[in-house]
Amino acid sequence: MDKDETFESFFNSFSLMPYKNVNFFLVCNSDFASSGTATTLKTEQEVAIALGSNVGNRMRNFKEALRLMKNYGIRITRHSCLYETEPVHVTDQPKFLNAAVRGVTKLDPHELLTVLKKIEREMGREDNGIRYGPRPLDLDILFYGKLRITSEKLIIPHERIWERPFVLAPLVDLLGSDNDDHTVSHWHSLSMLQGGIFEAWEKLGGESLIGNNGIQRVLPIGDQLWDFSKKTYVMGILNLTPDSFSDGGKFQSIDSAVSRVRSMITEGVDIIDIGAQSTRPMASRISTQEEIDRLIPVLKVLRGMQEMKGKLISVDTFNSEVALEAISNGADILNDVSAGSLDPNMYKVVADSDVPYMVMHMRGDPCTMQNKENLQYDDVCKDVASELCLRARDAEISGIPAWRIMIDPGIGFSKRTDHNLDIIMGLRRIREEMAKKSIVLSHAPMLIGPSRKRFLGDICDRPEASERDSATVACVTAGILGGANIIRVHNVRDNVDAARLCDAMMRRKCQMDD
Repeated sequence: MDKDETFESFFNSFSLMPYKNVNFFLVCNSDFASSGTATTLKTEQEVAIALGSNVGNRMRNFKEALRLMKNYGIRITRHSCLYETEPVHVTDQPKFLNAAVRGVTKLDPHELLTVLKKIEREMGREDNGIRYGPRPLDLDILFYGKLRITSEKLIIPHERIWERPFVLAPLVDLLGSDNDDHTVSHWHSLSMLQGGIFEAWEKLGGESLIGNNGIQRVLPIGDQLWDFSKKTYVMGILNLTPDSFSDGGKFQSIDSAVSRVRSMITEGVDIIDIGAQSTRPMASRISTQEEIDRLIPVLKVLRGMQEMKGKLISVDTFNSEVALEAISNGADILNDVSAGSLDPNMYKVVADSDVPYMVMHMRGDPCTMQNKENLQYDDVCKDVASELCLRARDAEISGIPAWRIMIDPGIGFSKRTDHNLDIIMGLRRIREEMAKKSIVLSHAPMLIGPSRKRFLGDICDRPEASERDSATVACVTAGILGGANIIRVHNVRDNVDAARLCDAMMRRKCQMDD
């Protein structure tokens, strides 16, 4: 063993020891530099930080905390899902919102602690508040690099990390089931369990806890938190285009669009998805101004309708300027068939807003998506999962938290008939493949949109799109039973019935399993 290998072996073993004296540790760690008592890191260290809030606007508190962390030198790289949880110890207080983030920083551990406490105070937390009581913001360091730390002010990993579902659930989200780096391997080792953090989570109950035991996985839309596991949400299609494949030209006037929306509300729709740019194969791209002129007048009217109370509005566009106008005029969800690939400014527009972002799988654009080269897959479910993860990670790194991302495998986009069938039957497998890279993305609400598409007509010998509603019902039924949370459809009434029946069957199965 040469000198360098001897030092590396010594350093690796030392880094697992309790971190009691900063200056002494710095002498042995080449990643740190010491000047008197001041400490500066030469290289960034990866950290995991837990967030909690139950006072004021909890989502706004989280958003501000992330902004302040960035300002103080903590670059966030991953976000968990959001969890609404019942309080523990002091139970007479509002529910908490919990999450966790991964990031990198050059702050040493105690400097990081100081910064997080400063952020808590800036957000209104009082130093003399009730222990375990209400607080606008709670920030805890879960892990710091490959260190185990014990000092008077700081213990890492956090003492009670392994016994708290509201900490472990978001922590697991920050990982992938395929180990992603050596630092994460060390984090797993700190659990002292062979299966690492995953085994610790399973020992508490794992996924069986979600929706029970006072913990819900939620997605923020506006000022509300939505739980997409409770029921299947039906998204009704409103095309304001003259050339959509199924209903182009029917709803171009405001009056006809409003009439159609009122019908869908009567039939039980949950979300209205408005599109002013056709995305059918070979659709020509219209100007930004024309898309805005088609969309915004209708959006404004719908937003002001009393009947729309409790309903969501999604806008289907891959144009960032249109997205900005839509969000400014009340869109609740941004539905982008290109997942940001057709407009480099899309991520920034969504990141600067508070709306959820629907990331759909497509290769190329509507004019090229069915080209031969875009239809080549080794394993369509695995490839779609991998490509969705890449687009979602790009969105997250650009500032869109994973807790605001929804996914769509893109049925009919860059897919042949056999690909579409494999996807519909393989939704659980897509989630499993995504979990290998990002567990948080595998939990994202999933939308499927097979409604009236050509592959249904090819299979059922129905050349007219309007004759494919029965096939659509069969398709979405399979999708819901396979794990879809949202179905995007033209015929709302029949698919609402299908969704309600599927939900009832799944509830009954849960009762029988219990």
